[in-house]
Amino acid sequence: MSVSLPNGAVISIASTMAMAVSITAISNASPAVATAAGHTLADGDVVVLAVPSWPALNGRVVRVIDKADGTFALEGVDTTDTKRFPAGAITGAARKVQTWTAITQVLEANMSGGEQQFYNYQFLEDTGDERQIPTIRSARSQTLSIADDDALPHYAVLDAADAERKTRAVWLQMPNGARTYYPAYVSFSKVPTLTKNQAMALSVTLSLDAEPMRYAGGQA
Repeated sequence: MSVSLPNGAVISIASTMAMAVSITAISNASPAVATAAGHTLADGDVVVLAVPSWPALNGRVVRVIDKADGTFALEGVDTTDTKRFPAGAITGAARKVQTWTAITQVLEANMSGGEQQFYNYQFLEDTGDERQIPTIRSARSQTLSIADDDALPHYAVLDAADAERKTRAVWLQMPNGARTYYPAYVSFSKVPTLTKNQAMALSVTLSLDAEPMRYAGGQA
């Protein structure tokens, strides 16, 4: 049992991406192994996956391990469940995050969403309580309040991401070294709050678009 404080946590956003690497196959394994002839990825690289045939993997931000000639493994990705990951000719792409920009001067960070939804029903012959079965989880978002300063590096990156309307890889570095990666749409409000005797703050909303990946630490 342990209790941790978030003091020292850092949230970063992908600021530049490499060209996409074509994937010609992904194995049903743990960890899953991608085939990509001529790739130049290295262990510890962070990539954004595009795998339309496997929605449960599409868009996820993962780390590369076990790099070999023409293949690399997706750390922490288990594709052995052929119901979620049907076997077959799976193709796609991986784009390496080349540089990250830290979002600094964060005053507050809150997560919302992710609640389990249920289908409620009752048979005609039932006279007691309703029954329920789980369906989906609601969409998740992270809202940041950051001190207003348009001279900081993150300002231009967030502004560009907001205008782009495409997902960006996000990296949450925890104080204990654990790392969580996820893709998110960025909404950036450039008009600061104006509350007397309080720091002027800008609002950033990161709307998650795929399941986060958490790693115990170590490589970037």
